[in-house]
Amino acid sequence: VQLVESGGGLVQPGGSLRLSCTATESIFSFNVMAWYRQTPGNQRDMVASILGSGVRNYVDSVKGRFIISRDSDENTLYLQMNSLKPEDTAVYYCYAHRHIPEWGQGTQVTVSS
Repeated sequence: VQLVESGGGLVQPGGSLRLSCTATESIFSFNVMAWYRQTPGNQRDMVASILGSGVRNYVDSVKGRFIISRDSDENTLYLQMNSLKPEDTAVYYCYAHRHIPEWGQGTQVTVSS
């Protein structure tokens, strides 16, 4: 399976972006899908996840600002990011797990004035 991300870019603090991750197979075949982010020299950390049941989880630093969702018709996972802060700057990766973990190629998000 391939995961193709899009939607990253440069945005000012307080702005919004929506990331997309389109899969080449039905997203309901995955046990879990998630968004991770990574900054240079640091590990890749989970930002938000959605289980096959629909249960969502968020890291504390993005609660109330980010929303993870999915569209089964489009086989796409989304991350709506609002009230962005400079510390949200990172490469964002789409993750999916069925039998093995799968990763997208990453998309850069830069929050700066």
